[in-house]
Amino acid sequence: MRLALIAVSEEGVEIAKRIKGGLVNDNVCIINNEKPLRDIVAKVFNKYDGLIFVMAMGIVVRVIAPYIKDKLSDPAVVAVDDAGRYVISVLSGHEGGANTLAHRVANILRTDAVITTGTEARKNLIIGIGCGRNTSSARIKQAIETAINNANIPFEQVRLLSTIDLKANERGLIETSKELGIPLRIISKQEIETCVKAYNDSKFVKGKIGVGGVCEPAALLAGRKTRLILQKQNFRGVTIAVAQENLTW
Repeated sequence: MRLALIAVSEEGVEIAKRIKGGLVNDNVCIINNEKPLRDIVAKVFNKYDGLIFVMAMGIVVRVIAPYIKDKLSDPAVVAVDDAGRYVISVLSGHEGGANTLAHRVANILRTDAVITTGTEARKNLIIGIGCGRNTSSARIKQAIETAINNANIPFEQVRLLSTIDLKANERGLIETSKELGIPLRIISKQEIETCVKAYNDSKFVKGKIGVGGVCEPAALLAGRKTRLILQKQNFRGVTIAVAQENLTW
């Protein structure tokens, strides 16, 4: 994607640099205080596939408002606060790819993406995935399909895929996310180390990567008020677990 990162404060510029460093496969430029913000937006709104504003969302809404046309032609717009705590999909969530872009930026900043589109808000399942190095997307997708079919889990309710940061650049996982059209959430090793939710702890896995599990804690930590509805399943080296959000018990 051709992306523009727009910041208006020193803190925002630093956050923008962090984001750009993680978007290695995109054509990204950083724009900051070259001219009044409204003039910048007028110049770039229809020039890029996506705009990432590092500033308050209220400012973003006001400056893009004069240029919004429709969801099929508007660029993806994402807002990030100056501290890098919140990543919000603002405009063109589905058709323009802002939802996916927000998840990508959130992974870079190790935070959550805020997605408010109606279709996404009704989805509440997260698939945690572990795999060996250079595992193909075909094997990963087959493992997912087998696991959820065996457990009678509705695929259309899946909101996220999730894995550990050690696998963040695993091509098979990235391709699986793209091919299924489901964002991949990255959970840090440190988050798993401090996870207080119960999951099956493997001494073998801990000896290999330093934590006792991947797919189960990744699924649990990627959402809110989660509980495992499918414990770890192993399919030729691809491990799958499923967590459901907003469950009470």
